[in-house]
Amino acid sequence: MALNTTVKVHPVVLFQIVDAYERRNSEAARVIGTLLGTVEKGIVEVTNCFSVPHKEYEDQVDAELSYASNLYALNHRVNPQEVIVGWWATGNEVTSHSSLIHEYYARECKNPIHLTLDTTLQNAKMGIRAYLNVPIGVPGGSVGCMFTPINVEVTCYEPEVVGVQLCQKTVAGGVGGKKIVEPLLDLAQVAEASRRLTGLLDQVLTYVEDVLAGHAQPDNAVGRALLDMVNSVPKMSNEEFENMFNSNVKDLLMVITLAQLVKTQLQLNEKLTLLTTL
Repeated sequence: MALNTTVKVHPVVLFQIVDAYERRNSEAARVIGTLLGTVEKGIVEVTNCFSVPHKEYEDQVDAELSYASNLYALNHRVNPQEVIVGWWATGNEVTSHSSLIHEYYARECKNPIHLTLDTTLQNAKMGIRAYLNVPIGVPGGSVGCMFTPINVEVTCYEPEVVGVQLCQKTVAGGVGGKKIVEPLLDLAQVAEASRRLTGLLDQVLTYVEDVLAGHAQPDNAVGRALLDMVNSVPKMSNEEFENMFNSNVKDLLMVITLAQLVKTQLQLNEKLTLLTTL
């Protein structure tokens, strides 16, 4: 695996790491675990993970390797496409024990990555870093290894984007920074997305007007992006767009009605079954 490798981490992995850190033993300084995902063409996509119980001493590390193997085997039966791609640890630095832990994962997969998540917020944010273990030394001399940083970024599936946006609404919460936010209904999500789209279009129009008036410096990259965006919009009249939109809304309303009807039928069946068993 080359040093130009890119690690793409899904939000669910970060949530699992934070949850494991919050549930750790009181005497544990940090938490470690296994990273699961796929490797393809220099891109390591991390889609899942689990924690591995361990204890760190001055010169050794005791990890429950059998627990890690059993849990991976169980996960592999459910998600055979997910393989071991490395390991994670909480904290903002690579410690002296990291090499010992890395040796185990080097036996489980080829060129494992090491991911760190700063759960202590030392830099006022939860920093994410990824490393590759690279051998160093001179021919015929002593040989060692070094954890070299590589590029890491957060990527999301479409359902994960909805969940992350819902979590972001709780950041500036109420009393004690906690706020309960209920998921929006489908039509409410459409309305909110339309409001956001309207705001973005207003920003684009303001930028274009400022460039035409000479108040802002033109950017060729932004111009090409705007041109591609305009060309991607299908050419139709207002009436055609309104008819298409109303048709989609009617389909959505029909699905919601059928879902509510099925829910009512299930509740009625549950109550009738309960009465017959009494």
